[in-house]
Amino acid sequence: MKNIDEAYMKMALELAKKGWGHVSPNPLVGCVIIKGGEIIGMGYHEKFGQAHAEVNAIRAAGESSRGATLYVNLEPCCHYGKTPPCSELIIKSGLKRVVVGMRDPNPRVLGGGIKQLLDAGIEVETGVLEEESIRLNEIFIKHISKGEPFVILKTAVTMDGRTCTASGDSKWITSDESRRLVHKIRAGVSCIVTGVETVIKDDPMLNVRLEGDWKSPFRIVLDSKGRIPLDSKVLTQDSRNTLVCVTDDAPIHRREMIRGTGAELRVFPKCESGVDLKVLLADIASRGFDSVLVEAGARVNTSFLRSGLVDKVMMFMAPKILTGSESPTWTAGSPPSLMKDALELEGLWAESVGPDILVQGYMKGERSCLLE
Repeated sequence: MKNIDEAYMKMALELAKKGWGHVSPNPLVGCVIIKGGEIIGMGYHEKFGQAHAEVNAIRAAGESSRGATLYVNLEPCCHYGKTPPCSELIIKSGLKRVVVGMRDPNPRVLGGGIKQLLDAGIEVETGVLEEESIRLNEIFIKHISKGEPFVILKTAVTMDGRTCTASGDSKWITSDESRRLVHKIRAGVSCIVTGVETVIKDDPMLNVRLEGDWKSPFRIVLDSKGRIPLDSKVLTQDSRNTLVCVTDDAPIHRREMIRGTGAELRVFPKCESGVDLKVLLADIASRGFDSVLVEAGARVNTSFLRSGLVDKVMMFMAPKILTGSESPTWTAGSPPSLMKDALELEGLWAESVGPDILVQGYMKGERSCLLE
């Protein structure tokens, strides 16, 4: 039974992924209904405000749901929001058994959906592919449990850890496949953070360029002294979707010129590395944003890491070696004297993306919020 449950839960997880970029701040949820060893209904949460996965699967199964088994990667909701409770529909549909990937950390659910099903006499199995279920909804879990955005630091390097050549050429380190995946990652996060040095050097658009209906993230530029070029793409293309973060070091006339482009500008407290990132994260949380993607240079990467604000690192590694010591790496500053003071990651996994390798892991200690 365990192998069968895991096989159908994997199907539910794959269905859930289809909601990426369309359901935030809701979780990614997929659902499969089985009867007599056959799939009679499938569904996933397709768009924020629309029907949940369980509703779509039960609609697909129709009257055949009675006596069947339902697989869902997240505990069914038991409260009224934009849609009615899924737990009530499951009970009314006469399902005999429900298999759940993980409990819903939403305080409005938090085991309540499972309790309703048990009280109705439905057999409930929990924790099937729980690790995979947690990983899929890591953004939702942190945001709903702590009210804070989940912070992903993304970088692309050669096998010797370089981000560009000594002359500054970085196009392209990684493959077309990796760059397409980065655009899909952008589509699923609320905002993207970079530094002014990256804007000056690369003039990135920091948007989503994929076919289909995708929303680009809100863009945030760290620019303590207000040096951002006024003709940069983040200020000339959809400028109202850009926030420029300065400190008191930015001249007043430069602030007004930046505001004149239509972009938002805010003055933040200053710290040793520039804009106070903890204050910035609090501002991001106050906007209701659930996630941050850091796509920046070595100085900004290091500031986020040393501030303890990164939850997850995503490193795209290309099968290339630059050699030499003059090419920049993805972090900056002086390293600690002792290895015991190195920042550590846990829960690592790797996958192939075209010819590249994507390595992902959680900053040690930060993952605890996903497992409570």
